[in-house]
Amino acid sequence: MTVRRPTAADGAAMWRVARDSGELDLNSSYAYVLLAEHFAETCRVAVVPDETAAGGERVVGFVTGYRLPDDVAHLFVWQIAVDAVVRGRGIAGRMLDALVDAAPDVTTLKTTVAEENVASRTLFVRWAARRGATIETTPLFTADQFPDAHADEPLLVIDGVHPR
Repeated sequence: MTVRRPTAADGAAMWRVARDSGELDLNSSYAYVLLAEHFAETCRVAVVPDETAAGGERVVGFVTGYRLPDDVAHLFVWQIAVDAVVRGRGIAGRMLDALVDAAPDVTTLKTTVAEENVASRTLFVRWAARRGATIETTPLFTADQFPDAHADEPLLVIDGVHPR
């Protein structure tokens, strides 16, 4: 398995992984292509060799993110997903490592995770602990801010993401 920056050609596969996750809010396929093209620096895909796939590899996971405009030392992780067939192998953590390790000036990782999303919460708590970082949860978006049925999205703030 390899973790690398995505290209626009990976966008459709990223969309499929998100759709099949059953957990993520699915964005348009255009959004994933756009993220892979315009935000490749702050996104990653996990790929495995696959002779039947275009380019000889298949996307089995992705993480999307961006630097906060008012503080580029803070990286916001928007979505992270791993194909069900390869879950439980540490791929999500490896993608986060690759993303943060490529940005030594990033000091803080931020993300929102609904309380009921135990898998994502566990991922970020374990990842922070492994890197010796601190993690705090604060309110950010409440359910009443969304026009559709949506849970609260508290903010996880992970400081000190680069091991000392």
